[in-house]
Amino acid sequence: MIDAFTRHPHAVGETYGEHLSAASSYAWPLLAAGLACLVHALLPFAFERTASDCVQRLHSRMAARGRVPAAAPDALSA
Repeated sequence: MIDAFTRHPHAVGETYGEHLSAASSYAWPLLAAGLACLVHALLPFAFERTASDCVQRLHSRMAARGRVPAAAPDALSA
């Protein structure tokens, strides 16, 4: 059961806590951008660029972060 919580974080080179923090740092701005989109849908003059600016910032952050490739199974048993 613990493996379900640690498999993906380990595959990207993070502990569970580090992954929780990193994923949350993307989730909160995306939630705010989603709310801005809803308001914009009703009031087209409001939040005209808020969501797209947020997505661009987060994409740049994510692209700069890179990914740690998962270790090959043979490397783990060595």
